[in-house]
Amino acid sequence: MQWPAWLNRTVIGAGIASFFGDLGYESVTVLLPSFLILLGAPVYALGIIEGLSDGASSFVKLFSGYFADKLGRRREFAFGGSVATAVFPAIIAVASSWYVVLAGRLVGWIGKGIRSPSRDAILSKSVEKKDLGKAFGFHRAGDTLGAIAGPALALVLVASMGIRELLWLAVIPGFLALIAIWLFLRERDPTPHPQPRPLIASLRGLPSRFKSFLTAVLVFGIADFSHTLLIAFAIVSLTPSLGFTTATAAGAGLYLIRNIVYAASSYPFGSLGDRIGRRPMLVLGYAIAVATFIGFVIAPANVVAYGCLFAMCGLFIAAEDTLEGALAGEMVEEESRALGFGALATTNGVGDLVSSVMIGFIWAFIGYSAGFIVAAVIGAAGTLLLIWTTRRPHGARWSPV
Repeated sequence: MQWPAWLNRTVIGAGIASFFGDLGYESVTVLLPSFLILLGAPVYALGIIEGLSDGASSFVKLFSGYFADKLGRRREFAFGGSVATAVFPAIIAVASSWYVVLAGRLVGWIGKGIRSPSRDAILSKSVEKKDLGKAFGFHRAGDTLGAIAGPALALVLVASMGIRELLWLAVIPGFLALIAIWLFLRERDPTPHPQPRPLIASLRGLPSRFKSFLTAVLVFGIADFSHTLLIAFAIVSLTPSLGFTTATAAGAGLYLIRNIVYAASSYPFGSLGDRIGRRPMLVLGYAIAVATFIGFVIAPANVVAYGCLFAMCGLFIAAEDTLEGALAGEMVEEESRALGFGALATTNGVGDLVSSVMIGFIWAFIGYSAGFIVAAVIGAAGTLLLIWTTRRPHGARWSPV
């Protein structure tokens, strides 16, 4: 059996590392809402934790991407960031207040910010441009297989083990991810940027079409709040009928459904994007998100309805994560690609910061339906903006974008 050329050592290694990384921190994610409830944290605390963590991660991604390009040390940046993501569950495990949980989450997500742009740049350099969608789809699928294993493990063990004990267990796969990065991740031609410029000048030098694309990503991102909040919403909604322990397990199961759908659809979205166009497939993903937000407003509070909606979440996140990265790799030249991925991640992170904090406070002081309606309206605006900003100029030839 002969492997396809794009499925090389680096692509496989990135998938393995992402599997173990997500196994660790997604098992923490699925337990976090219940853990905060046990700590007596206010409703909006989860929104603050998720928003600030994503925001901090996004700004770190921008700087780490710039310096990784400038120094030509992308593999070292990827490894160093993975150290922080490996140890953050231990910080949360010892927490006695939600402020310590916030600190632990910040450590982990800053580590992701250091790691991700360099890893994505190494991955994009390891394959031909025509195979970017498949490579990123494979990576995201491996990423989410770990995210399936994490919630599944929590679902199985939550009734027999304490949440703190499960948080300690989450440290182990993080260190396995470190080993995979060290052994497998290899950068093709790891040279510094030939003509490094100051960060602001480098950002200004990014292609204008890419910057227009980032505008649409930002607007949509303001609607795309953390799905950890959805777990909290499901737990709160289902507790009156199921009880807290069963609702916690149901929340883990719903998130597991989301991640299974995500894993199953990441590669198909990437492959279809390569074949029929990455832009229209991303527009479809954004539209599914808007429909999902509306669905949460009208759906009855039961496991079956929520299961369908969490599955739709898996679909639109698969499209978003796979095709935004593939489009960025297509639009930005190789020597500035880590910076481009950093700019994309920063844009997403700013959106996550605003959306998670905003939705958390709307839920706490107005109501759940209001929060979902606001997300649907802003998401629709972001979808229309994506269509407008990425349209091909009149007379331009067709491309996969």
